[in-house]
Amino acid sequence: MVTFATRSVQVFEGIAQRSMRTKVGIIGAGPAGLVLSHLLHLQGIESVVLETRSRQYCEERVRAGVLEQGTVDLLNEIGAGARMMREGMVHYGVNLRFSGRTHHIDFRELTGGRGIMIYAQHEVIKDLVKARLASGGQILFEVEDVSIRDFGETKSSGKPTILFRKDGEAQQLVCDFIAGCDGSHGICRSSIPEGIITSFERTYPFAWLGILAEAPPSSEELIYSYHDRGFALLSMRSPQISRLYLQCKPDEDLNEWPDERIWQELHTRLTSTEGWTLTEGRIIQKGVTGMRSAVIEPMQYGKLFIAGDAAHIVPPTGAKGLNLAVADVRVLARAFSEYYSAGRQNPLEAYSITCLRRVWKVQRFSWWMTSLLHRWESENAFDHRRQLAELDYLTSSRAASQTLAENYVGLPME
Repeated sequence: MVTFATRSVQVFEGIAQRSMRTKVGIIGAGPAGLVLSHLLHLQGIESVVLETRSRQYCEERVRAGVLEQGTVDLLNEIGAGARMMREGMVHYGVNLRFSGRTHHIDFRELTGGRGIMIYAQHEVIKDLVKARLASGGQILFEVEDVSIRDFGETKSSGKPTILFRKDGEAQQLVCDFIAGCDGSHGICRSSIPEGIITSFERTYPFAWLGILAEAPPSSEELIYSYHDRGFALLSMRSPQISRLYLQCKPDEDLNEWPDERIWQELHTRLTSTEGWTLTEGRIIQKGVTGMRSAVIEPMQYGKLFIAGDAAHIVPPTGAKGLNLAVADVRVLARAFSEYYSAGRQNPLEAYSITCLRRVWKVQRFSWWMTSLLHRWESENAFDHRRQLAELDYLTSSRAASQTLAENYVGLPME
């Protein structure tokens, strides 16, 4: 059960504020913040999660749903994986399709039995929120005017503090540490003084037009397709709901994409000479997703630690965003555990270096998958033939296939 050392009313800059105290203040109730809070709870470390969105929004916003083996294992270890194991779809491979032919990458055979789980991110969040609340954890949804202070390297008059409003009342949460898990547009990263962090970014000249359709998936496993007209992906959210994507322009106007045109283009780009057919259904959602890569270094400043999308963004091609966030907070939770159980500060000081080693490997894989499967504006006949040759090599060489399989099911989280 989360408890607070103190609850009181204090005055800051002339404004009366209700004051709370915990060990780790976590900003953001996405996968990173919720997994971190639950990992800390299992180690007997108090935390409070603050979220500007409503619980309903967090639990219903549809996001990517491919979980690495390590993410699945961790959710089971912390007691938040029961529904996932009942309702999720385990896959032991993916299909690469080009020149009308389909090539299967067998994860089970290439990685010693490892696989992935198809389970939507909003379902993961539902399970994590339920687990946190059932164990007495505190998640404050719909907070406003969030800001942080006294977290930097220089000596300050107090401990790290999160200021916010809840139900119109000014409040503050005093912590030992702050974990910024509030995404790329959150306040934590932008609160670090200018010149402390370096941002590395790459924006891709294409995007994905994605749909959810009431149609049984046309394949038991994902199909990544390279076609003259651009990339396409067949994925799924459940045995009744298909998730499909088309490469498009970043500024694509959805009004120019009626349902009939979308299905026609999907049929064309996913075409196969092997007798395969695409199942259509009512489109219940459509949208355009931009493609970019970004990393900040370091991922920490003073007693502020940045994790998940607040620290890095990957293009969706390799399905790594959620998984990379979970890997971050696993490292951070272990570092906090070492600090509170043994007084060791070295793991906290090494947090950024430890995470960035994996982050850049995942960035490399996501960039490679994106570059391999998409048509580029600057592409000429030579580049097109080269990409086809690389796909041919990838699907005919065990060593090359194993490299893809190992990265796709997930690199070690250590």
